[in-house]
Order: sequence, then C-alpha cells, then structure tokens
Amino acid sequence: MPVPALMNWSGGKDSALALYHALRDPRYQVSHLLTSVNAHFERVSMHGVRLPLLEAQARRIGLPLVQLRLPEMPGMAEYELQMQTTLDPLVRAGVRHSIFGDIFLEDLRAYREEQLSRLGMQAVFPLWQRPGADILREYLDLGFRAVVVCVNDQHLDASFCGRLLDREFLRDLPPGVDPCGENGEYHSFIFDAPYFSSPIGFERGELVRRTYQPARAGSGADDVPDPFQAGFWYCDLLPVEGN
Repeated sequence: MPVPALMNWSGGKDSALALYHALRDPRYQVSHLLTSVNAHFERVSMHGVRLPLLEAQARRIGLPLVQLRLPEMPGMAEYELQMQTTLDPLVRAGVRHSIFGDIFLEDLRAYREEQLSRLGMQAVFPLWQRPGADILREYLDLGFRAVVVCVNDQHLDASFCGRLLDREFLRDLPPGVDPCGENGEYHSFIFDAPYFSSPIGFERGELVRRTYQPARAGSGADDVPDPFQAGFWYCDLLPVEGN
C-alpha cells in the first residue's frame, strides 16, 4: 500500500521531473506540494515567480499547495523553525516521506536528511546522481516545457534569462555551467507538463537585476566572500487571464 509523501515543489524542471517519477512510484502517494515563498514579495523563493503562477501549477497538478512562508533574508534558525511549524501538521496527518529534485549536491542532501529525521520523516531523491544529460533528455522527450526565470550572473549573462529551456538553450550554455543548473546557475518555471490538465498562460515582463549582500558570520546563511555581491537576473512572468 502506498504511503503519503510530500513533494518539495520549486516550480522548476527538476522538481517537476522528480514529481513525474514519484507519481509513478507504487511506494508513494503524493498528497501535497510544498513551496518556499518570499512572504514580502509574494513570490517563489529564489525563483522570483509570482504566487498566482505557482497556484496555477498546483491547480493543474490537482494537489493541495502548502506554502512555507519566509521573510526576505531568513537566517537558518528562522528557516528551520518555520519549516518545522509548517511540516508538523502534515506529520501528524501521517506524511513521513519528503521528495526532492536534488541531483548531486551531497551537503544539501545530508542537510535535508538530518533536518527531516528530527521530525520523523525520510527524504526521497528520485533523480539522485543521474547524469544531467539523461535528465534533460527525459525532460524534453516527455514534453515538459519551461522558461528560464533566474540566472546567476557569475555564470550566465542576462540574455539567458527569459529564454525557453530547450535544446538551443542547452547548446548555448558556456563551458563549466552545469546543464541542469544544479549549482544555482539558473532556475526555471514549468508551464506545461505531462500531468498538467492544461498549459499555463503567461507573458514575459521586465528583466531585473538584484544583488544580495554578503552573509554575516554566524548568520546561518550561505557564506559569500566579502566584498562580493551575488547578482541575479530575473525575468518577471505575468499571469494571463484564464489561468
């Protein structure tokens, strides 16, 4: 009998493909989507996607959406407390497995497993250590469609932001950039998937660059060497009527 499982849904290609496999795995019954949301801007954390587009994804998948609502720059202690508060009701309802789209970052996997074990939950990684080329080939062959919504300008210039995530995009990636963007080189928004009831309509809006200050020692955030400022280009996506 399948057990209830939570899908950690970023709205991008890796979580979308991981969900594809989880929905076909007889061991699990995916019961909810969980997404981190910047509560100040009402957008998906890091990806910058507007909340109505995230909600449109959930409606087309047919699963309830749980929001992990966070301030603009939470420290790790604040993040972990909010995560526990958000997950506790699901754990009490019998959800013991949490599915992720991570591919090869060992430290991130170890962190997730440690934090979930404190709640009596187990992490599941359907894409773990699969070659990036295989993941992208499957993404394209299955008919997933996505647009690139965020790029790290230490790896990609602004011309990559707002493009479709297709074979041409992958062909144009500079040497050294992970094709799946696993090191944070880019993030995407899935607007069509094999399990969507219909594609999501959107219009491309303005392109905006944002910088993030170096983390303070002991803040718990990822360390960024001073005086470097991490810069990201975001393509705003605007929902269209009828979503």
